[in-house]
Amino acid sequence: MQNPIKSVQQTAARYKTLDARDRRRFWSDGILNNALYILMAVFVIYTAIKNPNFLTGSTITAIVTQVASYLPIALGIGGCIVLTGTDLSAGRVVGLTAAVSALLLQRVDLPRRVLASMPALPGWAAIIITILAVMVVGGIVGLVNGFFVAKFELHPFIVTLATQLMTYSVILLLFMLNNNNGQPLNGLREDYSTFVKGSIPGTSLPWYVLYAVIFIGVMWFIWNKTTFGKNMFAVGSNKEAASVSGVNVFKTIIMVHTLAGIMYGLNGFIEAARLSSVTQSTGLNYECDAIAACVIGGVSFVGGTGKISGIVLGVFILRIIFVALNFLSIDQNLQFLIKGAIILFACALDMRKYLTKK
Repeated sequence: MQNPIKSVQQTAARYKTLDARDRRRFWSDGILNNALYILMAVFVIYTAIKNPNFLTGSTITAIVTQVASYLPIALGIGGCIVLTGTDLSAGRVVGLTAAVSALLLQRVDLPRRVLASMPALPGWAAIIITILAVMVVGGIVGLVNGFFVAKFELHPFIVTLATQLMTYSVILLLFMLNNNNGQPLNGLREDYSTFVKGSIPGTSLPWYVLYAVIFIGVMWFIWNKTTFGKNMFAVGSNKEAASVSGVNVFKTIIMVHTLAGIMYGLNGFIEAARLSSVTQSTGLNYECDAIAACVIGGVSFVGGTGKISGIVLGVFILRIIFVALNFLSIDQNLQFLIKGAIILFACALDMRKYLTKK
């Protein structure tokens, strides 16, 4: 990693060699490239002044736990955006796998256990089987998305919109099993809840914060240290050039979407225990937050650009904004408007940077 002091010195030296017009462009480009972060810093300072409780330890802990709960879906959808696509089915896949987790891990003594005929499994066996199940379910949806995008060259927007609707239909059917009649799935096993949201020894943070850190490490390794990761960026930058260079474009697209689906499945497993009660609307619009976080973190819709660290930063920024809005007593109904504005501004800024480089 480059020494930050040396980097600043090099930037200052380069600045001195520029003429007046280039210096103005230097500053404008710097402001443009960091506009979101500048506005974020101003917003945090303003919120802290208006409400001193905003920067307390309990608030920071709450933000960290929220980031951990929303991070897996963002890590998954980031790869789809690198390929110049998106995934509108992500939130519903989280909801589906959360429902699967709840169905498999309801308490055996629950009077209205949906899968009443299923035998009870020992604690760790049940948890491991459920994790594998949600990874398979999420991976299958991702595989379908990737296949139709790669094989028929359909736009990911259309493909994932279709699978979003189909996934939601499966969710509705699951909630009708055994005369459940759409009632929330709750009464989860104690060992499952403890495994996900029990406190890490010596801290007030839940275990899923540690799992999020593991996901970050695994995804960073896949993106930066594997042939698959390099191929993903190559396909995202220029599909035709990647194909000529020997990259299996078909396989790469399918693998990216399948990996994304697996991440959604793991997110659903965490979400079911975190919420303690899964409803038919669990996961609704989660993909909006994930897309916004990725774009804020520098994953460009132009394709071939993005970092895991940027996605993590984007999720942090988005969660800080939403928590700050509550501290400023902003109406909950207005938060959807603000969320949409953030996505629109981030995408416009991303495209502006792209056009400037051209």
